[in-house]
Amino acid sequence: MRPTSESGQMDALEKIFSNPKKNWVNLLLIGINGILFLLAELAGSTLDNGWAIRWGASYTPLIQAGEYWRLFTSMFYHFGFQHLFNNMLLLLFLGDALESQLGHLKYLFLYLAGGLGGNLLSLYLDIRSGDPVVSAGASGCVFAVVGGLLYVLVRRKGRLEEMTVQRLALMAILSIYYGFTSAQVDNAAHIGGLVSGFLLGILLYRRRGPEK
Repeated sequence: MRPTSESGQMDALEKIFSNPKKNWVNLLLIGINGILFLLAELAGSTLDNGWAIRWGASYTPLIQAGEYWRLFTSMFYHFGFQHLFNNMLLLLFLGDALESQLGHLKYLFLYLAGGLGGNLLSLYLDIRSGDPVVSAGASGCVFAVVGGLLYVLVRRKGRLEEMTVQRLALMAILSIYYGFTSAQVDNAAHIGGLVSGFLLGILLYRRRGPEK
């Protein structure tokens, strides 16, 4: 989801960075993703599947062999700068909004558990297809944030500041549609993250003040 104008983007960024203590978990997650990408890129090529596996990407045969930790580490590896940039840009705006509603620890839990939900669905479909692929990225986590925000928006009568449930739902639908039309997108992680995030939102969100 993008602000409607350049001035809207600048206002949103100014709000995010004006009080970093308010959204420090989201900024920390973005920082971790950025630092790990930089380290992996400096040491090799983040576009190489073999290198991705060495850095913790998800690969079904290895997970089945007992390397379950890949379900988590794969959330923090990205294939190239554009992959990282797209995910972190969405997370910068959407994560800030959700963290302000859930609080720091609940937001962190939703991010990680939602990403895990996306990776588990991806793993299940990978096993069923019998055609394993190397996958990684924070997309499942980002879609979990989208799912959590959708629930918050439903509870708040469809609006949260400049965000509306219609805009957020449209963004999610278009992103999933793009995933179905692209061979390089793990759409299962997107859908799994979205559903997991919505369900976790139901469990974690408690309204603060009147819902206008």
